Amino acid sequence: MFRHNFLTYTGKIVLQTAGEIIYFPFWWYSVGFIETLKKELNFLRNQEKSLGFSIWVKNIFVPMYGQYDIAGRIISFVIRVLQIIFRGILLIFWLLVLIAGAVAWLVLPLFLVIALFFQISS
Repeated sequence: MFRHNFLTYTGKIVLQTAGEIIYFPFWWYSVGFIETLKKELNFLRNQEKSLGFSIWVKNIFVPMYGQYDIAGRIISFVIRVLQIIFRGILLIFWLLVLIAGAVAWLVLPLFLVIALFFQISS
């Protein structure tokens, strides 16, 4: 006879949906959070590459444009220090944005549960 009908599929769907609802918080705070951190770290690496911060630091004492006289060395050093400071500030800004995003990822479900509780109770 028929082993698969509307009632068996409905039961399977209801159980699977209930299991996913129960599993969701565990996923959010484990696998989901780790994946978010990986994406944020990848974004920060791309920003560092885009800004070329490590290259500026690596070449801080190399004179720019082949100017090996004392004035060229001093000007190159000052410009590179200013570039390193500016680019470092940008990297710190992006780091703070990513930390705020990670904290928001952790806190958002709690805010939603609290908002839902107040909505239902009033």
